[in-house]
Amino acid sequence: MPLLNKTTSAASRATPPGLRRLRVALTVFFALDGFIFAGWVVRIPAIKDQTGASASDLGLALLGVSAGAVITMTLTGRLCRRFGSHPVTVACGVLMPLSVALPPLTHSALALGLVLLIFGAAYGGINVAMNSAAVDLVAALRRPIMPSFHAAFSLGGMVGAGLGGLIAGSLSPTRHLLGLTVIGLIVTAVAGRTLLRLEPPTPPSDVRHEAGAPRHLDSRARGLVLVFGLIALCTAFGEGALADWGALHLEQDLDAAPGIAAAGYSCFALAMTIGRLTGTTLLERLGQTPILVAGGTTAAAGMLLGALAPTVWLALLGFAITGLGLANIFPVAVERAGALAGPSGVATASTLGYGGMLLGPPAIGFMADWFTLPIALTSVAALAGLAALIGLTTRR
Repeated sequence: MPLLNKTTSAASRATPPGLRRLRVALTVFFALDGFIFAGWVVRIPAIKDQTGASASDLGLALLGVSAGAVITMTLTGRLCRRFGSHPVTVACGVLMPLSVALPPLTHSALALGLVLLIFGAAYGGINVAMNSAAVDLVAALRRPIMPSFHAAFSLGGMVGAGLGGLIAGSLSPTRHLLGLTVIGLIVTAVAGRTLLRLEPPTPPSDVRHEAGAPRHLDSRARGLVLVFGLIALCTAFGEGALADWGALHLEQDLDAAPGIAAAGYSCFALAMTIGRLTGTTLLERLGQTPILVAGGTTAAAGMLLGALAPTVWLALLGFAITGLGLANIFPVAVERAGALAGPSGVATASTLGYGGMLLGPPAIGFMADWFTLPIALTSVAALAGLAALIGLTTRR
């Protein structure tokens, strides 16, 4: 069966109650992941003031999140193979909310960096574990529902960021993040109970050979896993670049007011969420190759508009188009890598993807120094176009 062909629709078949409960539980974990991570991000300025860190010291401390995540992702793939993706998801669902309460307790950049290693490890672990569980469910349902899980992550992030912005003036970082700990543990206790009761689903017999792929990976399959990881990297590079540099581009290069500039990433994130909410329907109707090719092409065009537009409103439109284009590329890449190599494939694709998110902001900064920020942002368009080209060449 071609790897990137249309996925057979199972909408007309009744979904077993156990699989429905599993889908709901996994959706909750994806939303919780985005909610807690966004809640932490909005308190970074306050924690910077608390620790007295300089901008460069804070940048080094924040690398702890990325370092902890990337290191742990590879290990989590092995843990999922040994203990199962469901228990590992629940364990990381406990560790992540516990660790998010630690940053406000630090009073130096060094201490902050060390506790962020723990937070990053939990964040990376839960991403690999729950994506691995989602890949199993996708195979069992034979429906391309992976974008819906990532839409839940995006929605959770929007709610977490919005709530954090509302209460930032009235609650200290310590109380706010401790509140996230309590919420996270309660949600994990409820959703985790369901997850632990349900065994990972067995894929249908005609696709079971893919589930067994991790035991018989040849060089071609390993190469394809890396290719899908590269596609994930291209997507995450753009997301990281827009998160860190989009507002500055609008304010510095297009003279946007601070409030309008801050809306740049919101337009991108909202469009990405909408794209992911419609992703399952699009994948069932069009197939994975058209989504990768059209998505990458759309994102490339949108980012060229966003980077080179002469007015703020055209740039905002470009950011939104970019979000729509990139929305389903990462979920498709992770799902295909997982179908080929199980948790190891998810770990590889996720590691490369989040590596792209880590690489994007500093790479844009260097290119902005060498050229200009608008020219630097066109690199996002170039990588989106590369993702489209790779999707086309690996369609079978």
